Order: sequence, then structure tokens, then C-alpha cells
Amino acid sequence: MDIERPKPDADLTKREKVLIAKLSPKDLEIIDNALLVNARNDWRKVAMIVALTMMSLQSRFKGIPDVYYSQRVQILVREGRLESEGDLKCMRFSEVRLPN
Repeated sequence: MDIERPKPDADLTKREKVLIAKLSPKDLEIIDNALLVNARNDWRKVAMIVALTMMSLQSRFKGIPDVYYSQRVQILVREGRLESEGDLKCMRFSEVRLPN
């Protein structure tokens, strides 16, 4: 039986970096708030939170990749707005929750 080993999330492409650079502070606030809405008091995979957030914001932020949303989760953890377990650079192998 093969055990899947965590691989770090992909790096942003040049095109993605250009799109991200166009996001305003208000856009970042909207993204962060959506990520927090999809977090729970119980542990939830970062990949799940990212997917739910992207689905809810898909018409507003076309072309912004999942990796960027995952990076925003890392920022929310550093700010103390989320707690984490696992390596946040591997969204499928890390979890976050709202602070108790």
C-alpha cells in the first residue's frame, strides 16, 4: 500500500501574480472574510475551506488560484484569526479552525 506523501502547493505563475497584484485591500478583506466564514470551531482541511471559498467568490475573482487562497489562510493563522495543524504549505495535509 502506497502512502501519499505531502507535496508543497505549487508556486504562483507570473500570470497569477499579475492578477493577484490587481487585488485591492477591499478585495483581500472580502477573501479573508469568506475564508473565515467557511472555517469552523472544529478542524477542517485547508483544501476544503479554499474550495468552498473559491466557489462562493468565483464570479468575483476569476483566475485567482487556490494556492493564493491557501496563502491567505496562512496569513490568517499568523494574525491569530485561525489556528492550524500540519504544514500549511500543503493545503491537503493541513487543517485550521476558528480560535476557541
